[in-house]
Formats: sequence, structure tokens, C-alpha cells
Amino acid sequence: MIVRGIYVIFLLMLHTLIFAQAPKYSNDFMYIGVGAHNFGMGNAVVASTNDVTAGYWNPAGLTKIPNKVQMSFMHNEYFASIAKYDYFGFAVPLDSNKHAFGASFIRFGVDDIPNTLDLIEADGTINYDNIKSFSVGDYGISLHYANSMIKNLSLGATTKIIYRKAGGFAKSWGFGIDIGAIYTLKDWRFGFTVKDITTTFNAWSYSFTDKEKQVLAQTGNIIPKSSTEITLPRIQLGVAYQKTFKDKID
Repeated sequence: MIVRGIYVIFLLMLHTLIFAQAPKYSNDFMYIGVGAHNFGMGNAVVASTNDVTAGYWNPAGLTKIPNKVQMSFMHNEYFASIAKYDYFGFAVPLDSNKHAFGASFIRFGVDDIPNTLDLIEADGTINYDNIKSFSVGDYGISLHYANSMIKNLSLGATTKIIYRKAGGFAKSWGFGIDIGAIYTLKDWRFGFTVKDITTTFNAWSYSFTDKEKQVLAQTGNIIPKSSTEITLPRIQLGVAYQKTFKDKID
């Protein structure tokens, strides 16, 4: 019963993290968000973002960076520290903030998952030394560009490469594009982004040994085949009002 329970847990995790094909859950790790300050602003961050994290929220906001170079790092843990989320980004404004370039890296992963597929020897005995660990990791590498050549209007675009891997069992590559714009009208800022405007495609490939296929078949699991997973476009709109109050000194 213990062995069967281990198989069930492993296969459920594998099914949840790898084989799910529903488009609405595709590449969701890219939508978790970055920056503690930004989480409390809702969609308004799409219009107000003005630091290195703009590359994630709305690349058009990179032209609002007040410094020459900005860098940011964030680490977070989910599900009692089982899953770990890491972000790193940097941005460089150029030509008096008329242009800006940036890049960011995101990883969401679960490490040290026990692989019990080889737990039982050919003679039926249990050998715990055969238990190996593997990681399930989702990686996103993004390049950002912003331009504010038009008065009061900033435009931005992000190209991103998605790599997802589950031990030696499965991996996928994907590519997508985000676009964004910010329009300033006095103290008001209006933001607009479209994530995955091109519809991001992830091409999955799987690799199982004959023994692993046999175990999966014996436990009633379908052996997956190469497939394509899509991430549908998402639109975000934001409005922000910013007012600076000065103290009056008599």
C-alpha cells in the first residue's frame, strides 16, 4: 500500500505539472507578477509602472525610469516552500529616456521530487536506493524595448522565450510577444498591455524508457505524445492618477 501510494502521488504531480493541456492554465507562471509594491495596485500598475519591473507589467513604462540603470531581484516561495519563484530584471534608458532596453528572467520550479518508477526490482523486491529525485522547472527569458518618440505616448514590446522541463521525462519550447502603451494626460496615465498577442505556442516532447512506459501502463496512465500547447492573448487596462503635493511654508 505504501508503494502504491508513492506511485499515485508521483503520477498525480506529473499529470498536474506536465500533461495538463487546458489553454487557460498554459504558462501561468508568467502571470504571477513581480514587485511587492506592484501587487497592491491592481491593474493600475499597468499605467503607473516606472521602474525596472515595467518590463514585466508594461514595457512602455521603461521610458519612465529616472536612473541610468536599474536592477531588481525577487524570491518567493509557495505551498509551504515546495515551489520556488525567482525573478531578475534589469533595464537601461537611453537618449534622455526616449528609448529603453531591458531583460528579465523568471523561474518557477519544484525541486527534489522523488522518482519511484524504479522502486521495484525485476524480482518484485523493493529497493529504496533506486529512488532518484528530479525537478520540474518553468523558465521565461524576456527582452524588452520601449520608445517615447511621440509626445505623451510611450510604446513598448517584449519578446520572450519559454522553456519548461520535467526531469528527463518532458520538455517544451515556446515563443511569444507582448505589447504595451502608456499615454500621459496631465496628472492622468492610461496603460494598455496585451500579453501573448501572437498566441504563444509551446511544443512539448516526451521521453520515457520502455520500463517507465510499462509502469505507467500498469498504473492506468496514458503515455503522452508530442503535442502543442497554446497560451491565449490577455488584455490588461489600467488608469493611474498621480498628484504631487507641496508643503506651504509661511
